[in-house]
Amino acid sequence: MEELLGGGGMGNIVMIGAIVIVFYFFMIRPQQKKQKEEKKFREGLKKGDKIVTAGGIHGKIAETKEATVTIEVEGGMKMKLNRSSVSMSYSSGDTDGVAEIQETK
Repeated sequence: MEELLGGGGMGNIVMIGAIVIVFYFFMIRPQQKKQKEEKKFREGLKKGDKIVTAGGIHGKIAETKEATVTIEVEGGMKMKLNRSSVSMSYSSGDTDGVAEIQETK
């Protein structure tokens, strides 16, 4: 009778431990890995890289500093941005986003 009323305390502890381990491997660890990759990407930015900002602005890096990058956009205009606002880079062959912007003008 005592087993039916909650005598399985050790089983509950094992189950909670298993849930914590699964949560770590499926939620926390992938997020940490992604953050590490993004940090490495932003640290590796260099002059001449073609980038897209978080706001969708396409440009080419003209100058880099410790916390900022200066990009050159169409028309020779330059913009100074925080490194954290750079979301991705693209190669000259990958111009899908640029073509879409030019078509809407």
